[in-house]
Amino acid sequence: MAIDMGGSGLNGPSIRRAPDGAEAGPQALSTTFRRETLRIAEARRVAAEYLAASQRGRDHALPERAADAVQLVVSELITNAVKYGRGLIELTLERTDDTLTVTVRDGGTTLPVTRSADPGRVGDYGLEIVGGLSQAVEIRREASGKRVTALIALR
Repeated sequence: MAIDMGGSGLNGPSIRRAPDGAEAGPQALSTTFRRETLRIAEARRVAAEYLAASQRGRDHALPERAADAVQLVVSELITNAVKYGRGLIELTLERTDDTLTVTVRDGGTTLPVTRSADPGRVGDYGLEIVGGLSQAVEIRREASGKRVTALIALR
């Protein structure tokens, strides 16, 4: 059973399925984008299609607020990678019954940091938004750049 992600990734998506049968949706999806040509809406579309496909075989509905949170977190993390990163951008989504992990990797080495509240600041609240919508956020430097991972509750 195939999932159509529209060929949005550089080499197409990599999909990992549950080992126990064809009825379950995909456990994980990873796709790579070129920074120079990526439209942020494309990453949100990939996330929405993954969520819909991963819902197959589950006995409870995905709350709309959880789907909205995933869309916003993907949008913010991908936007940061486009604006401040370098090289290719990898988006990985991995679902369990209760959580979805969103991981974004890029080739930039400067780690993002949260900033203190400033009523005069316009914009640059993406990481704070991600933190507010997530159970946990992890930011790590890797040999090839950086990785930002957000854990989102689905119930």
